Amino acid sequence: MTAHPTPPRDLPPAARIDPPAAPLPPLRFIRTVVRNPVETWPQAVYREPAYRSSFLGHPTLFVMDPALIREVMVDQADAFEKSEVLRRSLSPALGDAILTADGARWRWQRRAAAPIFRNERIVSFLPAMIGAAERTRDALAALPAGSEVDLARTMMRTTFDIIVETMLSGPGAIDAARVERGITDYLESTSWIFALTLMRLPSWTPFPGRRRAERARSYLRDELLRLVAEGRRTGTEGRNDLLSLLLAARDAETGQAMTDRDVADNLLTFVTAGHETTALALTWTLYLLARHPEIEARVVAEIAAVTDGGPLLPGHVEALAYTRQTIQEAMRLYPPAPVVVRAALQPVEIGGERIDAGTPVTVPIYAIHRHARLWDDPDRFDPDRFAPEAVRARDRYAYLPFGAGPRICIGMSFALMEAVAILAVLVRALAFRLRPGFVPTLKQRITLRPAEGMPLRVGPR
Repeated sequence: MTAHPTPPRDLPPAARIDPPAAPLPPLRFIRTVVRNPVETWPQAVYREPAYRSSFLGHPTLFVMDPALIREVMVDQADAFEKSEVLRRSLSPALGDAILTADGARWRWQRRAAAPIFRNERIVSFLPAMIGAAERTRDALAALPAGSEVDLARTMMRTTFDIIVETMLSGPGAIDAARVERGITDYLESTSWIFALTLMRLPSWTPFPGRRRAERARSYLRDELLRLVAEGRRTGTEGRNDLLSLLLAARDAETGQAMTDRDVADNLLTFVTAGHETTALALTWTLYLLARHPEIEARVVAEIAAVTDGGPLLPGHVEALAYTRQTIQEAMRLYPPAPVVVRAALQPVEIGGERIDAGTPVTVPIYAIHRHARLWDDPDRFDPDRFAPEAVRARDRYAYLPFGAGPRICIGMSFALMEAVAILAVLVRALAFRLRPGFVPTLKQRITLRPAEGMPLRVGPR
């Protein structure tokens, strides 16, 4: 039997969402959506296989049962499209790129981007991943012991450095701090956009922070267009990055090439999604390890055994099985992308129930990952849930940090390899400890962020 160590008694409770017992009344519902949309999901979403709700006469179906999830995301995937709320939230910044497009346009963009995410190419990026992690380690190690740092921001900067090196051909081409600020400013607007969409208000409706979000969007799109123009001018020969691949891509069926706008939109998609989600996975993993020193010790011991006391090398990363399980369990408790919403293109049956065309179908990943019917003691942090035998015994559609089906995240292998490499470099050299009494607040802004950042105290191990 696996032992399940508990955190020290003096630790505050772990960060989590406390769902309302019943659906919220309309005015409170909208206020909660603006503050934090995930807090509107009632307790039934964490307990039942499916749940129907309605707002101002417009129905929504939540699906939590793995068989129903498979119907929506795999078996009948062609009967659904990206939801209106996603389009209104992200299309102004990302255009009609791989994350927001549907149908034939999505398929051809996915084919164009796929080569950079083949395993042999991802492995070739490991030196850049390890190098970025070592620079972060050295910067943190140079601080006075016990210094408090915002690990959320530190991880954002580390993963952004990796994106720049592997996707955009090296540093110096882009202002990392300003891009990071622009992404945050834009994502802050998305809860307002969600609320306005639910109320069926037009896209031009003003809301607090709209001008700041529009300035951020304009800067981000203009900056990526500039990089694309430079790439066209200098040529792609001999380069091994996403920018070059997208510039050179041709549709095998039509010979179609991407316009500068297409390339810029897809680059911004990968820059935004690629660094944000991995950084959050690492942030929540370090938070959980600080709460669970026994699990942290197992991770450190595995790294020492695999590396034989030497520096982490690319060949070591694949062998760090328990370290990877720890990250996977952190993404169960705190999935960086906490929800998927689709809309029915036509009348369709899900689990024997008919839903009308246009009806949103919500796959509430955060709730599925803590669902009482799917997980034993679902709020407990236990990386052994991802031991091979445990994974084989579990339904594939009970765990969805990267989605599922044909639209599963194209960067899944990249993100996991990157997260393992960064975590291994950091935790073998540094110890991270919680600020006494601190409990992070979960905030959904497309991704699931700690609202106040992640203040952890750092010192040598």
